[in-house]
Amino acid sequence: MATALINGCNIWYEMAGSGQAIIFTPGGRSPGSMMRTIADEMSCSYRTVIHDRRNCGASDVVIAGEGSDQEIWADDMAEMIRQLDLGPAYLSGWSSGCRLSILTAIRYPELVKGLLLGWVTGGATAAERLAYQYYGQFIEAAEAGGMEAVAATEFFAERITENSSNRQRLLSMDTGEFISVMSRWSTFFTEGAHLPVIGATEEELGAIRVPTCIVAGNDEVHTLTAAQNLHRLLPQSEFHDPPISVEEWERLWVGPAEDLARVRAERAAPIFKEFLQRVEVAEPVPGN
Repeated sequence: MATALINGCNIWYEMAGSGQAIIFTPGGRSPGSMMRTIADEMSCSYRTVIHDRRNCGASDVVIAGEGSDQEIWADDMAEMIRQLDLGPAYLSGWSSGCRLSILTAIRYPELVKGLLLGWVTGGATAAERLAYQYYGQFIEAAEAGGMEAVAATEFFAERITENSSNRQRLLSMDTGEFISVMSRWSTFFTEGAHLPVIGATEEELGAIRVPTCIVAGNDEVHTLTAAQNLHRLLPQSEFHDPPISVEEWERLWVGPAEDLARVRAERAAPIFKEFLQRVEVAEPVPGN
């Protein structure tokens, strides 16, 4: 395990393989290890990177900063690419990892060579559910019992178990400031309900000019419509139908998170690999 100091935050990461870099980001607030299956599958041909975003996994908890946490993650991603000399890199992820990859391509186009995206998030249902899951429940905990109550929630207790210094960072934070920041971050989702993809306008998406592979989801959070809209708006994208049926998804969703991560990887990896083979072969030779 390695760490890098990124924008004042210690970020855990792990690299394997060599050659063209692909950076993988999981969905939700899951640790980067959830992407190890697909990273290992592709590390025979590429330099693969998995990582824990700030406030996730073993990385530092830092509830602060301007803008949304999604934008802060994008800034962290850009700095990680620079520090580790990975750019321009392919960015890959599903659900929140998909959003982060897209947002980084919008904010730092010079660092992104292409996008490998899955389970695109969009729509009012997704915005409402995720705003509560990521922020609302912790605002309620802070209002009821201060930062001790926040630290005792299942999510933040796991962050403390994986990185013991996170406890002091949480407990030293002013409760009112915590609530203020989390409320601001929540607005990113609630105001994004009408957008084609949460966090990005049609104009911003249309400006992304890198090869993009989109693997669709088909549930209330990762809607087929969101993936189709993204494909329509990205000029250099290709679309793939959901590789997991609705019935199988519902069964996996209520089971261990590791099982869902493994199946996603098994279904998406062949699609991404075939896409990259075509894109890399088609890349013009410098000077020709």
